[in-house]
Amino acid sequence: MKRPVRLPLLVAFALLATGSVPVAAAHGRVRTPEPLGVTATAPVSAGGSRVGVLVRGGAHYCTASVVHSEQRDLIVTAAHCLTGGGSGGIEFVPGYREGKAPYGEWAVTATYVGDGWKGRQDEDSDVAFARVVSRGGKEIEDVVGGNRLVAGRGLSPVGRAVTVVGYPRAREVPVWCTNISTAYGGSQQRIECPGYSGGTSGSPWIDAEGRVVGVLGGFQQGGATDDVSYSVVLGGEAAALYREASK
Repeated sequence: MKRPVRLPLLVAFALLATGSVPVAAAHGRVRTPEPLGVTATAPVSAGGSRVGVLVRGGAHYCTASVVHSEQRDLIVTAAHCLTGGGSGGIEFVPGYREGKAPYGEWAVTATYVGDGWKGRQDEDSDVAFARVVSRGGKEIEDVVGGNRLVAGRGLSPVGRAVTVVGYPRAREVPVWCTNISTAYGGSQQRIECPGYSGGTSGSPWIDAEGRVVGVLGGFQQGGATDDVSYSVVLGGEAAALYREASK
């Protein structure tokens, strides 16, 4: 289980989302590390500025990323990162490094969690969205951009290379790792990458085209060990939740 951990500051990584209906493509793909299955510090990049940490009460407890939406104010994370304490006091800090918030701190104003998670904490529903308040007349996507989110029937990324970017325990910089995703049951996917400990829940899974195709969570809220992580396959439920959140 990728349990919450406390750090000096919280950050969330912003990525762009679309659901099952095509939207504008992301500007600037995230370069991928090599070789496969090796975790390293993620470099500073335009794409990397879309990922950060969620902060509540001065504690870093999850990762999130910006996804594209009509209102340009949406982030995606794991459902278990947005429940248990309400949305009050949560901030998203994109591009966080070494105690600095180069793109500011963005207050979460609304959260969107599916009925499957709200009703029974269904592992297959462990994905959520949140909207953040504008700053200086600009929306979050205007500042750091966003990645396209791919969700819907027949869109599983299983068997393809994905890059997972997140903020683990006791680190002030993000890590990344690329490997081939494999199926876990009929509705989950898994990836073998070392070092994804507490704090990495909600990390985006990004494919070779720069699209978000998963979110670290799901089985055991992301995995019971640091070396194997999980995500729900973003199917019809995730697509419907995205459409609701992006109105």
